[in-house]
Amino acid sequence: MKISDVHITPYSTVLLDRDGTLNVHLVGDYVKRPDELELIPGAPEAVAAMTKAGKHVYIITNQRGIGKGLMTENDLAAIHRRMLDAVEQAGGHIDGIYYATAVDKNDPQRKPQTGMWQQLLRDHPEVHPATTLMIGDGDVDEAFARNCGIAFCRVDSLKKENDRYTWHLAD
Repeated sequence: MKISDVHITPYSTVLLDRDGTLNVHLVGDYVKRPDELELIPGAPEAVAAMTKAGKHVYIITNQRGIGKGLMTENDLAAIHRRMLDAVEQAGGHIDGIYYATAVDKNDPQRKPQTGMWQQLLRDHPEVHPATTLMIGDGDVDEAFARNCGIAFCRVDSLKKENDRYTWHLAD
């Protein structure tokens, strides 16, 4: 299922994974610079459709590359600025970006733990689990949604490895 095909009507808030859901997932690597960010075709337009439908849209993303010293938070901000610009050019808006930089997979901020969700709820008390949908391409996204008590939809993922692109279809 493509991100544009997700049924969002019952939800007021949509959480989106980044790598593999909005941008091409670099297998075995990280998007470390803005010029490495390649958005999945149709993703900015899908976010724009969510915005036009009155949804609040947030990005929830693990960014272990910072913890590994492969990039800085300033690099990540520049990458996200490029993504936000593309979404805005398509007529959409992202209300906020939450990211975890820790290397330890058990860190409370990293998906599938609920730290980013708890921070979003502190920042936006109007968000409610019953009206929130997580959209992602991986098991960690599904486990995150389950741990947060929110709905989940798995979407197709576009991956790039050795300069070859492959679609990984959602179950």
